[in-house]
Amino acid sequence: MSDLTKLTIAGARDAMRKGDVTSAEITQACLTAIEGADALGAFVHKTPEIALAQAQAADARIKAGDAPAMCGIPLGIKDLFCTKGVPSQAASRILEGFKPEYESTVTGKLFDAGAVMLGKLNMDEFAMGSSNETSVYGPAINPWKVDDRNLTPGGSSGGSASAVAADLCLAATGTDTGGSIRQPAAFTGITGLKPTYGRVSRWGIVAFASSLDQAGPMTKDVRDCAIMLQAMCGHDARDSTSADLPVPDFEAALTGDIKGKTIGIPREYRMDGTPAEIEKLWSDGTAMLRDAGAKIVDISLPHTKYALPAYYVIAPAEASSNLARYDGVRFGHRAKLGAGDGITQMYEKTRAEGFGPEVQRRVMVGTYVLSAGFYDAYYNRARRVRTLIKRDFDDAFAAGVDAILTPATPSAAFGIGEMADADPIKMYLNDVFTVTVNLAGLPGIAVPTGRDAQGLPLGLQLIGRPWEEAELLNIAYRLETAAGFVAKPAKWW
Repeated sequence: MSDLTKLTIAGARDAMRKGDVTSAEITQACLTAIEGADALGAFVHKTPEIALAQAQAADARIKAGDAPAMCGIPLGIKDLFCTKGVPSQAASRILEGFKPEYESTVTGKLFDAGAVMLGKLNMDEFAMGSSNETSVYGPAINPWKVDDRNLTPGGSSGGSASAVAADLCLAATGTDTGGSIRQPAAFTGITGLKPTYGRVSRWGIVAFASSLDQAGPMTKDVRDCAIMLQAMCGHDARDSTSADLPVPDFEAALTGDIKGKTIGIPREYRMDGTPAEIEKLWSDGTAMLRDAGAKIVDISLPHTKYALPAYYVIAPAEASSNLARYDGVRFGHRAKLGAGDGITQMYEKTRAEGFGPEVQRRVMVGTYVLSAGFYDAYYNRARRVRTLIKRDFDDAFAAGVDAILTPATPSAAFGIGEMADADPIKMYLNDVFTVTVNLAGLPGIAVPTGRDAQGLPLGLQLIGRPWEEAELLNIAYRLETAAGFVAKPAKWW
């Protein structure tokens, strides 16, 4: 078979079962592609020896007839997931040299299912960013190109999005705290799913904001999302927020039949300044679902306008608390100390050297909103707003809405460096359509559905009921089928 790296998970699974190709052959094709793609900055720690050993083991399992769906599938793993004996840096200098002695639950489940790790993927430092420009490794680059600029693949899972879009791996893990799976997926023309909070274990994933973080799959299409999600899910006693619920057969749910389903269109997502291309994409997507037999209703999510401010109080507050452990004492980077420096100077110098500017900004904001005089004014108020945002969604679902359709991003991918000197709030506005989903703990999926005037991919977002990823995936599958998005970036790297 030619173009092995272009295979989907489903296509590779079926080809390996038939004996047309081996995992070792697909893995070697991916490793070769990765070696020639340094210009993308997607893979930051390559693990070819591990990959080939896992591929050989997977081939033996497939031959023996004892192989789950993910067996033999070469994946990229976001640098936020702890992988035993492999650098797990969260794209931060402060974790330089850290090689965990344990495996995160998600990667453990994927490897138990026979998946292959090609290496670790670039990301924004500690998952804080929307453009993959805060990484200690330097930015990941979007494989899509329309002029001489390098474009962002989005963030924080920018390396994952770039690698999947450029066919360096068949799929990748991502994490989503405020849109970090869905926004990069939309920017690169791939599919990205953020599951319900608690559906996938957070154990062994470096924490950013613990009440918002959720891991999910980043894949070439909706079917692959369903297959990979199933391998990632399941109750984990080591994560107190992990839900003890049965894991459905997500792939079996992909019938494409959405007749009689009710799709909500939230009027508050029609924002001033939204480009006409995004508005058209949204109305086209609405028409596609209507033509498929869904009922379209206008809904109101009145507290949407407070979502970004609430998010940018809650997330930095939790980050400030979570990042307190990086102090130069137990693991990671420690600053060189001068004569007479004590423990306070060690903390200060280590954190000043180890954290980049965006992480420092968020830690300072978070520490401020948690401080004695401001806790009620900011943090507690943001928590109350979060409750109201969740109630908006609960009311919509109680009224019979099965899923909600919105844009995934306010624009197509922008150039690397174009927002570097801007007010940080301009960058934060990239999350305007996605943060509500994290605040409410809901599942959301970004599906590529069109291109802008320059030819860059654009995506739509579907938001589902809690724990109903199977139904959400089926509606997304129908939208994907109707949109017929098959464009790929032309190879330039």
